[in-house]
Amino acid sequence: MLYHIEYVAEPTDADREAVLAPLRAFNQAQAGEMAYRDIAFLLKDAAGATIGGLSGKIYFNWLFVELLFVPAELRGHDVGSTLLAQAEAIAREAGCVGVWLDTFSFQAPGFYRKLGYEEFGELPDYPRGHRRYFVRKIF
Repeated sequence: MLYHIEYVAEPTDADREAVLAPLRAFNQAQAGEMAYRDIAFLLKDAAGATIGGLSGKIYFNWLFVELLFVPAELRGHDVGSTLLAQAEAIAREAGCVGVWLDTFSFQAPGFYRKLGYEEFGELPDYPRGHRRYFVRKIF
């Protein structure tokens, strides 16, 4: 097979999909149906504007929490733990094994530990001078 490698400084959605589609097909052939599903819980202000929330993906029997943000003025009022509890409930209903996510040392690793999440990986100096933690909660 002849081929060449081309660097693309600003890849398009089509470029990403060209790599993702065969990867997804390979993964499904090896591990079975992904049963992919997006979930979200949005925090809204009095005017109805989204000010934070949780966004995640369920696939291969796990919920991955991709994004979780609570505005500073709502922190310490169980908003984050409520968002996670609601997402965990959806994951349980979907038959998930558990939930995983990543967080930085300057974000909220202690918050997740308090909620029963355990670290399963760490990337030092990401970003430089900080750490990225990978945590999970198994049901």
